[in-house]
Amino acid sequence: MIVEMAERGEPIDMVLFADPGSEKAGTYAFLPIFRAWMAHRGIPSEICRYHPRNFKHWPPYATIAENMLTNATLPSVVFNRGSCSQKWKASAQDAWTADWEPARRCWDAGNRVVKLIGYDASARDTQRYHHALGCEDPRYAYRYPLREWGWDRARCERRIAAAGLPVPPKSSCFFCGSIKPDEVEELSADELRIIVLMEARAKPRLRNVDGLWRRPVLGRRGATPRPGSITEFIRERGLLPPEEIDRIIARAPTELLAFQAAQAALPADARTPMGRWLDDFNRGADALRHKKAHDLANAMSTP
Repeated sequence: MIVEMAERGEPIDMVLFADPGSEKAGTYAFLPIFRAWMAHRGIPSEICRYHPRNFKHWPPYATIAENMLTNATLPSVVFNRGSCSQKWKASAQDAWTADWEPARRCWDAGNRVVKLIGYDASARDTQRYHHALGCEDPRYAYRYPLREWGWDRARCERRIAAAGLPVPPKSSCFFCGSIKPDEVEELSADELRIIVLMEARAKPRLRNVDGLWRRPVLGRRGATPRPGSITEFIRERGLLPPEEIDRIIARAPTELLAFQAAQAALPADARTPMGRWLDDFNRGADALRHKKAHDLANAMSTP
């Protein structure tokens, strides 16, 4: 949408990227490339974030993954709701725009800021578009250029490539319930471990879903078979060693609960952030993996 509008000379006053802190690595890699492309064409851009403030008795968290682990739950999309996008993306953009001087001048003049939405003309985005039609906001008017042009996702990808840009992955959190099996296979070990931990942490509270993918897909009508739990997919495909998966499930949720309990006993300004615990969690897993590889190498070299 942005590439084509720039080519057509249509003005764009600001591009916002709402960062929930848990996007796929490919999205973060593409971000500086595209921001540089826009800056070269005089299109300003900003990164905005939702900043949680009320942590009650929890350690502070800064990303949506840390939020899920803190509350022992899964993203709202798993339960057929969309509140995670509203909280971590829409509200962050709205808060940023509320302090943006051009928007304030527009509102003071009794007008509405025009939001450009990148829904394309494919069947899935058409569903999103029809749902959005019922959302009215006195501050904003909404425009859907890709739908005006009749472009589907394949057409968008061709346009991005024609501009000399790498085609980025579909933006989503790396643990989103809508992630596809081939996308899971591209995740890093750190991301895969957090998925295993997230499902294990939430499991005691789950009633009607197996995990981030809700229920198994049997593979009928051309669908790709997969379990309801991404952890089981990770195990089936050998994306993490089985002993590492078992260790995370058996120990990490209990260790996380102990960390939370220790932080709850401290004054709010003295608590260790959840992100620090996750860094230690992944460093510990890496250290154990390297130790195992070292021990195996030594065993093989022993006569």
